Amino acid sequence: MIEYTDYIKILIALVAVVDPLGVMPIIATLTAGNRAEMRSIAGTVAFSVAVILLLALFAGENLLHFFGISINSFKVSGGILLMLMAISMLQAKTSELVHNRQEAEANANRQSSAVVPISMPLLAGPGAISTVILYAQTDDSLWHYLLISLDIVTVALILWLVIRFIPWLTRHLSQTGINIFTRLMGLVLSALAVEFIAGGLKGLFPILSANP
Repeated sequence: MIEYTDYIKILIALVAVVDPLGVMPIIATLTAGNRAEMRSIAGTVAFSVAVILLLALFAGENLLHFFGISINSFKVSGGILLMLMAISMLQAKTSELVHNRQEAEANANRQSSAVVPISMPLLAGPGAISTVILYAQTDDSLWHYLLISLDIVTVALILWLVIRFIPWLTRHLSQTGINIFTRLMGLVLSALAVEFIAGGLKGLFPILSANP
């Protein structure tokens, strides 16, 4: 049973992966800076992200078992994925793992992009889904899943607020401020990635955990 304070850590991890402030310029571009459209898609984006991450929470581990993937192997691969995202964030960039140039061009003419590509893969992408699955397997109690669900709903609420107030935030936050936030979240994410990789390697190679 993990401590209740650890769920704050999980919340911070999810915020770091989703990086709501860092993706503001991309969302503004996809909506052509239309304030009315940003307000109208905020609820759809928040709901879609919550549903995707809740599905990952309750069905992700079973999906791994279906494909015969051990949780330790997934820890290593998920940790590497998060590390790649963190490296991009430390450079104040959006990782191409969640949004690349080809996807941007393919969706440039879409009237509504709330679900694809904004909700997935931009926000609830591989990194966020991997984070939820990795934290889900740390306990199997009902309270554990309910508290992580609360974290996911909180992240969705933060996204709703950020998207609705993108015009106001862009007026009051400089690009430098956004970059600083993104780099801080990247630093947090890199530390979490190291934890996941180390834990997975110890599970795959028990000799690494042996005391000398």
